[in-house]
Amino acid sequence: MDVITLLLAYFISVNLIGFFLMGLDKYKAKKNLWRIPESTLFIIAIIGGSIGCIIGMHTFRHKTRHWYFVYGMPAILVLQVALFIAILNSPVQIQIM
Repeated sequence: MDVITLLLAYFISVNLIGFFLMGLDKYKAKKNLWRIPESTLFIIAIIGGSIGCIIGMHTFRHKTRHWYFVYGMPAILVLQVALFIAILNSPVQIQIM
């Protein structure tokens, strides 16, 4: 398995987890059950699941009244995109065996 395939699999997985956790937390909120901590949702976004979390927020209409989610999740995504672009434009060449 090459590096690109591995990174793509990671990216898809963590975004699906973020989407699923938003839906699960919304379900638990409706049923007055134990909730997923907000810090967990942000950690998933920070480690690469920001797109899944944002889509989940809007799909399930969950956490859309909390300003720190409405502005925080897109801010994390912007930072991740900026970091990705910076790495792509970096003059350093990485040799992978």
